[in-house]
Amino acid sequence: MIVKNKIILALDVEEEKKAFSILENTTKYLDTIKIGYPITLALGPQIITTIKENFDVKIIADFKVADIDATNEKIVRNTINYGADSIIVHGFTGEDSVIACKNAAEKLGKEIFLLTEMSHPGAERFLKPVSLEIAQMGVELGIRNYVAPATKLDRLEKIRKIVGKDSFIISPGVGVQGGEAKETLQYADAAIIGRSIYNSDSPQETLKNIIQTII
Repeated sequence: MIVKNKIILALDVEEEKKAFSILENTTKYLDTIKIGYPITLALGPQIITTIKENFDVKIIADFKVADIDATNEKIVRNTINYGADSIIVHGFTGEDSVIACKNAAEKLGKEIFLLTEMSHPGAERFLKPVSLEIAQMGVELGIRNYVAPATKLDRLEKIRKIVGKDSFIISPGVGVQGGEAKETLQYADAAIIGRSIYNSDSPQETLKNIIQTII
């Protein structure tokens, strides 16, 4: 996967007008966005299709899929049929659940991102103890794409060592949560940035300034 300027916009807004305004002002500088439950619950999953019809961007659906295998297959299939290019899935649910996601995506010519560890403090208690095992499971299953936290560089570095240099890591937590883009990109292939950009008075200028820090 190639991400322009190594920045992914987390578009966690809830109004279509605001979403389109942000995209109109930022897609000159980025070509990949991450959308999750806020915008899809507010506007319906068809917003994925609408964005794809109006903007030349790749969409990562951040649905953190975490159910049994049969349900996971339906979630992934329907999400991709709306136009998503890839989908983020949890690894803690185990091998069968993850394989169902991987197979469903690949049947449609798409890929999954395996979530190893999250960027918020609460992940310390339950995800941190198993995140390296999740990464190792991903390697064993032949998964190429991963999510690992920008707020915990030591963990990000360890996950990179496990998945190898040829795997693709995207990293949330840059900006409001405290992660720094340049430091994150020592280990990740792309930094995910949301609130710092979409809550800015000038999303375009904020994005340009962030890009300048990593050149």
